[in-house]
This record gives sequence, structure tokens and C-alpha cells, in this order.
Amino acid sequence: MLRSARILVTVLAVAASAAVLAGCQPTVEHRGYMAKPGAFDQIANGMSKTEVEGLLGSPSTTASVKIQADSYYYITSISESRAFLAPKETNREVIAIRFDANDQVESFGQYGLEDGRVININDRRTPVLGEDLSILQQIFRNLLNTPVGPGGDMLQRKI
Repeated sequence: MLRSARILVTVLAVAASAAVLAGCQPTVEHRGYMAKPGAFDQIANGMSKTEVEGLLGSPSTTASVKIQADSYYYITSISESRAFLAPKETNREVIAIRFDANDQVESFGQYGLEDGRVININDRRTPVLGEDLSILQQIFRNLLNTPVGPGGDMLQRKI
């Protein structure tokens, strides 16, 4: 009886340890364009737009450059997340193809995560010039009920 209890406790401990370790494994997410191996190497200057689409498929996004020609962008992103932590992008690949006015490949490039830069789109703070007040200025502004800054005098009280 005592031996079977030890075996049960050991099995439960191993199962709990396995569950904890499985929770620590990252979840890998692949998003966007999934490139075929060697597809980028087959792109050449002078190829038509339909040849590029046949080789790489539909682009992730397009853009017009100087309203004369188009650009195709194939974007791949790989991110990892662990349990309750925020996901972290581990790899990004952008294939940019620019076409001339005749829809022929003019230039192309491949860019990675190290080529990009982080842009904070919304930091939930609107900067207002002239409204960066210290704590003392805020207190005196409220006590005197007068605007502080250009055109306002802290020592004069408005009636």
C-alpha cells in the first residue's frame, strides 16, 4: 500500500513537472507571405509583373511610386510567445519589388528584421507645446486661477 502511494506521488510529480515545462515552451506564429525556398533568387530585372506573380504569388501589399509605377511587397513575420508574456518578433523578411511604367521589374531587394526600425504608432500621449508644467506651476496655476506661460502672469489674479 505504501509502495503504491509512492509510485502514485512520483507519477503525479512527473506529470506536473511535464505540464509546467510544456507551458514554458514558446508558441511560434508564422504570419504573412510564406516564401518558397529559392524563389527570391529567380527574380531578375526586366521580368513582367505577371511573371513575378506567377513565381511569388499575390503580394502582401502594393504601393504606387510617383503615380507612374507600382511596387510589390511580400512580408513574412515570425513571432514567439510564452505563456502570459507579450509576443516577441524573432524574424521578419520583406521582399520589395519595384516596377517601371511598362510593368517590368526595375529593382528588387530583400530586407530583414535588422534593416527595420521600431515606430511607436500610438503611445497614447498627445504632446502639447507650452503645457509642460512643473508640479509647483500646476499648484500656483490652480490657486491663482490664472494661465501660466506665454501671455499669462502668475502674480496677477484675474477677476
